[in-house]
Amino acid sequence: MKAIVTVIGRDRVGIIADVTRLLAENGVNVLDISQTVLQEYFTMIMLVDASGCSVPFADLAALLKAAGAGQALEIRMQREDIFNAMHRI
Repeated sequence: MKAIVTVIGRDRVGIIADVTRLLAENGVNVLDISQTVLQEYFTMIMLVDASGCSVPFADLAALLKAAGAGQALEIRMQREDIFNAMHRI
């Protein structure tokens, strides 16, 4: 199953490394990634393959959210089909 991971927060060294390490530790593969820095704010969106995830989807989403909160980041993970349905015009 594919999912969308979004990350927003103040820019600092290591954000990409921290998020992708957590995904890799749980068997999630990054398929595509886009990131930018807008003034002092870091934004990233990733398309990931969570079919090999070692924990339930909801648990991983909660883990990412908690990890982000501990680093002053907002990290969200949504199933690709739900993300697409929410952003359809």
